[in-house]
Amino acid sequence: MEPWELREWYADFLEASNRHDLDAIRAFLDATVRRAHRPAGADAWIDDLAELFAAFPDWRWRRIQLIVEEDRVAAHLRGSGTHLGAFRGIAPTRRHANVAEFAMYRVTAGRITEFSGSDASELLAQLSG
Repeated sequence: MEPWELREWYADFLEASNRHDLDAIRAFLDATVRRAHRPAGADAWIDDLAELFAAFPDWRWRRIQLIVEEDRVAAHLRGSGTHLGAFRGIAPTRRHANVAEFAMYRVTAGRITEFSGSDASELLAQLSG
């Protein structure tokens, strides 16, 4: 994909993510997607997002910066939402969380095949602090 195509592709991916459309998100994932420090596979990715969206029904990401190079996309994002459901063992706090996120994707044939990025530590700290 050309850089402009990857930019448009990422905009579509982010839009699906902000709609919490798990089926649409799955269409962007390779079935065997590898994630640093997380279980591999599209099912595990979707399960993690389902947990996030259940706990933060208004969760949204805002793109701060996007860098595209060859088959890689690097994104600086701001994620935010209100904690209204249990998340990773933490009961709902009704707190509004706002976290900086960094993500690196490798995209092959329009599907994410590798991912590394921020973990949930900043989010968990805001919920328990």
